[in-house]
Parts: sequence; C-alpha cells; structure tokens
Amino acid sequence: MQNLPQFALLVGVNALVGGMVGQERTIVPLLAEDVFGLTAFTGMLSFIVVFGVFKAITNLFAGSLSDRHGRKPVLLAGWAIGIPVPLLLMWAPTWEWVLIANALLGINQGLAWSTTVIMKIDLVGPHRRGLAMGFNEAAGYGAVAVAAWATGWIAADHGLRPEPFYLGLAFAGLGLGLTALFVRETADHVAVEVAGHQEVDGRPDGYLTSRQVFAYTTWREPALSSASQAGLVNNLNEGMAWGLFPLYFAARGLSLGEIGLLIAIAPAVWGVGQLFTGGLSDRWGRKWFIAGGQWLEAVGLVVIALGDSVTVWAVGSAMFGAGTAMAYPTLIAAIGDVAHPRWRGAAVGVYRLWRDLGFAVGAITAGILADLAGIRTAIIVIAAVTAVSGIDVAIRMYETRRR
Repeated sequence: MQNLPQFALLVGVNALVGGMVGQERTIVPLLAEDVFGLTAFTGMLSFIVVFGVFKAITNLFAGSLSDRHGRKPVLLAGWAIGIPVPLLLMWAPTWEWVLIANALLGINQGLAWSTTVIMKIDLVGPHRRGLAMGFNEAAGYGAVAVAAWATGWIAADHGLRPEPFYLGLAFAGLGLGLTALFVRETADHVAVEVAGHQEVDGRPDGYLTSRQVFAYTTWREPALSSASQAGLVNNLNEGMAWGLFPLYFAARGLSLGEIGLLIAIAPAVWGVGQLFTGGLSDRWGRKWFIAGGQWLEAVGLVVIALGDSVTVWAVGSAMFGAGTAMAYPTLIAAIGDVAHPRWRGAAVGVYRLWRDLGFAVGAITAGILADLAGIRTAIIVIAAVTAVSGIDVAIRMYETRRR
C-alpha cells in the first residue's frame, strides 16, 4: 500500500502516453486520403509502418537503458521527444512531415510506455503483476479510445486539423510536467526483489548479456518465444485496424462522428476489460487467457468484415476489444513471470520490440492485401493469422504463473 500513490500516478501518466496515440486513430488515415491525396492503401498506411519500426527499435533499448541508468530519466526523455508530434501533425505541408511525426511518436511511445510498464512491475512485486499490467494497459488504451472519439467529434465540427491535435499538446505538456515534478525512481525496488528471488526450473540467473537476453526471449525459452510471437500478431491486427477501419467505415458512408465512435469501441472495451483480466490471470494463469483472447479477436474481426450495419460493426469491435483485453496485459505479465529481476527490463524491451514490429508488419500486409483484394479480404486474412497465433500459444506456451 505504501507504493499506491506512485502506482496511481504512473497509471495517470500512462493514460497521457495512450492519448498521444489516440489523437491519430481517427484522423490521420483520413488526412492521408482527403488532405494529401494518397490513393493506394500501402501509401496511406505508411505512417503506421514508420511508427511501428521506430517504436519497436526504441523498445529494445528502453528496457536496457532503464536497467542501467534508471527509469525516470528514460521516461523524461520519452516525453521530451513527444512534444513536437502534435505540432507537426497540425501544420504538415506534405505527407513526409506526417511520417517524421510518427517516427517521433514511435520513439515517444517506446521510451514512455515501456518505462511505465517496468516501473509498475518494480512497484508491485511478483504476486500482482497481472493486476498491475491490467491497470497500466487499461489506462493507456482507455485514453486511446477517449482521444479517438474526441478527435472525431472535434473534427466533425472544426475539420481534420489543427483543432483535433490540440489534445496532443495538452497530453505531452501534462506528461512531461508530472514526470519531472512528481514521479520517483523505482529501480531501487529491484534490489529488494533480487534478494528474495528464487530460481525455478533452472532458469538463467541475473547475469545475462543483452545478446543472451535477446536470444532467450526470442527463441530459446518457449514461453517467452511464444509470448513474443503472440505479441507481434496482436499488434499486427491492431496496425491493420488502425489504418483500415477508418477508411473501411468512411467508404460505407458513415459520418466522422460515427467513425470516431466505432474506432473508439475496441480500445474502450480493451481498456476497461484489462482492469479485470490482468488480475484474473494472477489467479487463474496466463496461458489460456492469451490463447482464448486471440481467438476472440479473430472472431471479432470476421464479424466486422462481414457486417453491414453500425450495430454489427459495433458488436464486432467490442469482441475484438474484449479479446485484446484478455491477451494484452497477460502477455507482459508472463514475461515478468519468467524473466529474472536483473534482466527483466531488457526482456520486456525485447518482447516489446517484436510486439510493436507487428504495427509495421500489419500495416504493410494489410495495405498490400487491401490494394490487391479489398479491405474486407485484408481483414479476414489478418483474422486467420490471429487465430493461428492462438493455436501456437496453446501448443508451445507452458503456464508461467507459479503458485
């Protein structure tokens, strides 16, 4: 309980991190088509590719940097890099400026979101990791939903820019100020956990190089490897949804307000659901929450692809969000279960490298499929990939939550 004020503050900070992404969810795909005149889906989704690549690479280094130099300096750096993003989006004269903004946004998210994850794991210890990740991801993706809805509503009255991006300026300013003035360093908590850490089943001790951690998390350890591929697929379908859903709904004649609402449903359900699924995975285990969540995501995507009304699309979006709520916080908690406290930050970074490369893979794959066969086919193919990922988790991942 003594860590509760800092934990609550970090939940609020991560909501601001999520809001930085949410400001783009409804607006930027429409900017690509309506303002910059892009016609190919691969071109329209290029901003997600840039975002995903820069975020993924930054994740890899964020964990190691926070292990070596402390959590707070990395979090501050993330906010400083995020400040120019809404300004670039407001006034970008060409699409290339939007790509630069998304490179900076990817770095901001890689540093800030990764660090808030690690700091919460530091604060709660081994027995409430799922609950902590549930609150962390609920705050982040709840803010994504609110910002996506709010920017759509603002754009309906004032246009696609600059007014919707005023929210991003507020998020960045508040995030930097709160971190600088009130967030405290949490790295000292790791030493306490290390002192009481017990090795399980011959897992490596706390003295691994960065290369060893990369190999262990990517392919050598089955639970970590399975979690890494599932995380990649989770953001693969998220990258597809981010880029194609606004265009899909706009092509069916929906208003900006309706599009913003539909785009907000999945992250809203995802955000609220994680308040429960993370804690439940502490009690019931990780594996089947992850596999079952990916199967539910796949069903939701198929419902959206085959639907023909706002009501059906809303139901599919809710299913997609509920499945993501089951898998998303549980995957990070599983990484924390397996990784030694001394290299946990680095392992989280490697996992998030693969997970957030999914944005780029999803945007590229969805763009090519949509150009060749249409958006509906692209959504169905991504749904099939998501279902296969759940099968991999069911076969390869062992239960990581030891009682």
